[in-house]
Amino acid sequence: MAEKNVALAADAACAAPEITLERVNVAPAQTWNRLRTNDVTLTVPARGRKGDVYFALPRLFEGVECGMGREVTDWVESQAADARYVEVPRGTHREEPIVVAVGAGAGDVADTGVMVREGAEATIVVAAGAGEKDGEAGTSASLLRVIVEAGARVHLHEYVAAGADQQHLESVGITCGRDARVDVHQYLLGGGTVALGFACDLAGDRAGVDLGCRYHAGGAEVLDINEVVRQHGRNTRSELAYNGVLEDAAKKSLRTTIDLVHGAKGAQGNEAETVLVLGDDVVNKTLPTILCDEDDVAGNHGATIGSVSPEQLAFLASRGLSREDAEALFVRALYEDALMHAPCDEVRNMTKGLSLCQGEEA
Repeated sequence: MAEKNVALAADAACAAPEITLERVNVAPAQTWNRLRTNDVTLTVPARGRKGDVYFALPRLFEGVECGMGREVTDWVESQAADARYVEVPRGTHREEPIVVAVGAGAGDVADTGVMVREGAEATIVVAAGAGEKDGEAGTSASLLRVIVEAGARVHLHEYVAAGADQQHLESVGITCGRDARVDVHQYLLGGGTVALGFACDLAGDRAGVDLGCRYHAGGAEVLDINEVVRQHGRNTRSELAYNGVLEDAAKKSLRTTIDLVHGAKGAQGNEAETVLVLGDDVVNKTLPTILCDEDDVAGNHGATIGSVSPEQLAFLASRGLSREDAEALFVRALYEDALMHAPCDEVRNMTKGLSLCQGEEA
């Protein structure tokens, strides 16, 4: 009887309705349609919520632009069992991080809104992959919207470590007031399909965002990233830095856009990416974009794509390392960096096993 119930549950899961999200993670300025760099299409579950009592976020959050777009926002709101609202009072420093943990094995979908009041400081952690089971297919998603009021500080950590058969969607939207500061630390450490969108509106004068993203994709994994910073305020600053390793037949698309809006006098924005390619079948697409509608601004972007240099290989060979060992060191360094900067136990436990696995492979 138990085996029969398991079989029925599996059949029901297979028969669960699905919908297709067309053209999500879209960059503000589109180009190269022939190369399909502008967006991604995803198939996701569509579970019915008829009769559920759902707690919605305050309507103020509806005006926050999210990186993956409105269609993903609507889907997450329809699939999440409930929304979570956290407020950090004015002038306070919240020691305990605000943790959003989702796992594809459990089919988790999280809808979170955080209000950081004037002069406050908070740490937010998104841990995608907690509690997953190897070989189990599924879809997880996190929708995070943050309002950072004047003079407030936010430290955002995003860790994604989904399984090879799993899909994760992560959409983030942040609005910054006058003199607000946000620093973002992203570690994308694998998953069958990982789609991440980030949007930050520097609405107030002298607001700033510093974003650092490190990623690794191997096998046949797909990684799709779309990140947008809109600089509306005067003398705003944005720094976007990306560093990743691609192996085997992994596919990665990165769209980064800095939008220097009319009226943002004195604004400055920089974006740069370094990609290490370790596989002959890797597909890498990078689309850095600067949009400008103001004369008194500065914007820079660039990308460096290549493999381990002969000089580096020769140096490591002189110390007894083969080419494979040398390449494995670069991958392992990324995972160890993620572990060293883990901000809480949930992330630390999730990345510790990954780091050990990379050590064994090396």
